[in-house]
Amino acid sequence: MNQTPKLPENIDEYIALFPSDLQTRMQELRKLIRETAPESNERMAYQMPTFYYYGNLVHFACFTHHIGFFPGSSGVEHFLPELKGLKTSKGTIQIPHKMDLPLELIKRIVEFRILENAQEGQLKKKKKNV
Repeated sequence: MNQTPKLPENIDEYIALFPSDLQTRMQELRKLIRETAPESNERMAYQMPTFYYYGNLVHFACFTHHIGFFPGSSGVEHFLPELKGLKTSKGTIQIPHKMDLPLELIKRIVEFRILENAQEGQLKKKKKNV
C-alpha cells in the first residue's frame, strides 16, 4: 500500500524537511519577517510557510537551487528596479542559494506589504460598517 507523505502542518515541520544549511537560510528569512511583521501570524498556505496580516502577507519556499520569496505581484513590481540580477515572475523572487539573502531589501518589501494589506483591511472594515 502506497502512503502519501505527510505534508508539513507548520513552518517548523516544513523547514525540518531540508538540509541544515538550507534550514539556516530559511530560519534567517523567517526571523527577519517575524521581526518586521510582529503582528502577522504564521501558517502554512499553498504548502508554503506563510505570514498572514489582513490576508496573505508573504510566503517563502525552498527549491533545489533557490529560495522562492512570494510577496505578491505588487511586492515584486514596486521593487523591480532593485531586483535586477534576480529572477522574478509575477509574484515571485528567486534568491539563489549561492547568494546571500538580501535582508535589507526583503525587510523593505515586507514593510511595503504590511502597509498594503493594512490599507486593504481597513477598506474591508469600512465596507462592512456601511
